[in-house]
Amino acid sequence: MNEPTNPSEVRNPLGLSTIPSVSSEGLVPVGKRTSLRSYLAALWNRRHFIIAESRAKMSGSTRKNLLGYGWLFLNPLLSVLAFWFIFGFILQSSRGIENFLGYLVIGVFFFQFTGKSMTGGTGSIRAGAQMIKGFQFPRAALPISTVVRNFLDFIPTVAVMLVLIAVIPPAEVITWRVILVIPVIALQTIFNVGLACLLARIGHKIPDLTNFMSIVSRFWLYGSGVFFSIEDRLADYPAILTAMQFNPMHAYLTLVRNSLLYGVDSPAWLWILGTVWAFGLLIVGFLFFWRGEESYGRL
Repeated sequence: MNEPTNPSEVRNPLGLSTIPSVSSEGLVPVGKRTSLRSYLAALWNRRHFIIAESRAKMSGSTRKNLLGYGWLFLNPLLSVLAFWFIFGFILQSSRGIENFLGYLVIGVFFFQFTGKSMTGGTGSIRAGAQMIKGFQFPRAALPISTVVRNFLDFIPTVAVMLVLIAVIPPAEVITWRVILVIPVIALQTIFNVGLACLLARIGHKIPDLTNFMSIVSRFWLYGSGVFFSIEDRLADYPAILTAMQFNPMHAYLTLVRNSLLYGVDSPAWLWILGTVWAFGLLIVGFLFFWRGEESYGRL
């Protein structure tokens, strides 16, 4: 009997027929961590899925409420009203702050963007457990999708924020610096992605972290100068003040307030600080998440 001339054909033990062999080149076991370059390429190829999944969850969450998308605007507005009543009216923390209501609006709106990305990213792996078991895709798509969803929620509220600042007395003089809000939003979004990826891996290992992060978010809120000026309150404690000024959220809020509310130039070190926090945390958080890729399917 003649031997098969095609190397891809192998006779079975009975010699009755030939069985084509399949090359395993390029195939990767399900859940195995690929090279960083391949991982980034796969993540980029699924960018449309990330955006579509974010939009679906965004519309799904609002559809359950009677007011629908109205809560995207009402939630931060009601938060501003509550904080103004407690800190501005009762505790008088508005003393020394020019246009306190505008100061408060910017603080609440921008902090909620990061706060929601932080808590959502922490539980993103466990929330996507069924998807992880059913499909093969870069797991980083889950925390990134959380940030994208909050970004889509955030953009309409920025428009509301601009209207509020324009109509709330005293009237602000709008300068060219208003366009600097765009790079600040970009830096804060990059920062949120790194933070979500970092916490997603930790939250996968420690389920209770999701509840704990809501408490951390409150402490971070008070330490970011959302409704009072840390420069005024901590003037007598220079060491603590210096440490607080390295808070990334304080940097982003100050950059927005200077550009939009007060129309003044921000110091260069503040821009450098915000940039280093954004890209530094993105690199550290993403690499930390990628190294745990193989463990996310074991829920």
